[in-house]
Amino acid sequence: MLTDIDISRKISRADYKSEIESLGLSLCEMQRTCREENIPIAIIFEGWSAAGKGSRIKSLMRYLDPRGFEVFTTQKATRDDKLRPYMWRYWQLLPADGRIHIFDRSWYQSLMDGFKKKEAPLAEPAYDIKSFEKTLVDNGIVLVKIFLHVSKDEQEKRLNSLAADPDTAWRVHKSDMKQNRKYKKTQLRFEHMLYATNHDAAHWTIVEANNSRFADVKVYRTVLSAMEKAVHAKRHNKLSNNNNITIDNPEHIIANNSKLATVDFNKSLERSDYSARLKTAQSELTRIHNAMYQQRQPAVLVFEGWDASGKGGAIKRTVAPLDPRGYKVAPFGAPNDIEKAHHYLWRFWNEVPKAGHLTIFDRSWYGRVMVERVEEFCTTADWKRAFGEINDFEKQLVDSGILVLKFWLHITPDEQLRRFEQRTNTPAKKWKITDEDWRNRDKWDQYLEAVDEMLLRTSTEYAPWTIVEANDKLYARVKVIETVKDRLNYALDNK
Repeated sequence: MLTDIDISRKISRADYKSEIESLGLSLCEMQRTCREENIPIAIIFEGWSAAGKGSRIKSLMRYLDPRGFEVFTTQKATRDDKLRPYMWRYWQLLPADGRIHIFDRSWYQSLMDGFKKKEAPLAEPAYDIKSFEKTLVDNGIVLVKIFLHVSKDEQEKRLNSLAADPDTAWRVHKSDMKQNRKYKKTQLRFEHMLYATNHDAAHWTIVEANNSRFADVKVYRTVLSAMEKAVHAKRHNKLSNNNNITIDNPEHIIANNSKLATVDFNKSLERSDYSARLKTAQSELTRIHNAMYQQRQPAVLVFEGWDASGKGGAIKRTVAPLDPRGYKVAPFGAPNDIEKAHHYLWRFWNEVPKAGHLTIFDRSWYGRVMVERVEEFCTTADWKRAFGEINDFEKQLVDSGILVLKFWLHITPDEQLRRFEQRTNTPAKKWKITDEDWRNRDKWDQYLEAVDEMLLRTSTEYAPWTIVEANDKLYARVKVIETVKDRLNYALDNK
């Protein structure tokens, strides 16, 4: 991609002044339109050292309303960053609806520079990045990827100029000079990166940056074009891929592979057996939790289930023997306004644990394919696409070293009704029952269909579901804590 570029392209000062003014005014107007349409925009600048990333960003900012954008400079990963999955810090920086986030370097930094020791790598860098970008674009984020290309001679001239000025010498590092000395070898690496991560959801735009005026004009045109296309698509309800989502298995195959149809609700425990097994499991879990911290083994527990299925009780018994400094319970309900303005996975990425720690999700990202599906809070295309997005999300967690355990607590409709009535008639528990619980109960069959499909499509080898027979609370609690104990113990033994 780089070898075919005519890097000598330029524009006269007079033509530049005339064109940049017109483009700038259009850009300013389009920023307002994107804000009105709640379209989030992420613009990333990558390229050679001294290719002019900072200058191009500064030029672009001249015509943008500063209240509507923010610039992020990607530095070396911090200690906290290194204790989490590679993509974690970039998810924190994604724009909310209507905002523009500009990245001076991005998630491509490690791919271009080479992953550093102790940094959580991507298992398949090109695939993982493309999957991440496609998830963003499919959910409405406009992603503009710009690579600034300069010649070896131009780069050397700029580096020497920066190094000779006391005010800018600090910006030139040994790695920059090394990049120039090994220009051809570096160019091959960049070529491979650009080719491997150029895809339909987010193409690269190569900007010939030897001439700064030409580079400015091309950057403006690229950003403006992306914004105009996004507005047109939003207004015509034709967001990328929204009308072309298909699922391989037809509905009758899902029904014939129901994971819930064969659940044995007769499983139960006597109180004496429950107490003994719970005490043994909790004692062992205390030791395991300490070992997790020492071995830097992170884990995620996901609890989903019917209303009143006993998620809270199971979580309470699981964390009871743990050091509270090493775990967090993250309960999730309906998203607030800030969360609604971001990608639906954004709020869950914020709670991903660092190495050696445990996060328990009381409800999770699976709301996308259950509540949001049944209540029509998202489109059919949104929830159908979410199966693949969720699997990719969990695979990134697992590939980074996080153990993912997922529990579905299953009860019968009759048992749920009994518990609802008990809560209603018990003052200390009345707060647990809401009108929404009763409304959800009325849609039991719709939720059952959604849950069955969720279990079928997202129970993977790396993050399988554990179905918990929860009509008997004592049995359910013991099954959960013994499963957690055994899975964590196995992970530590094989670390």
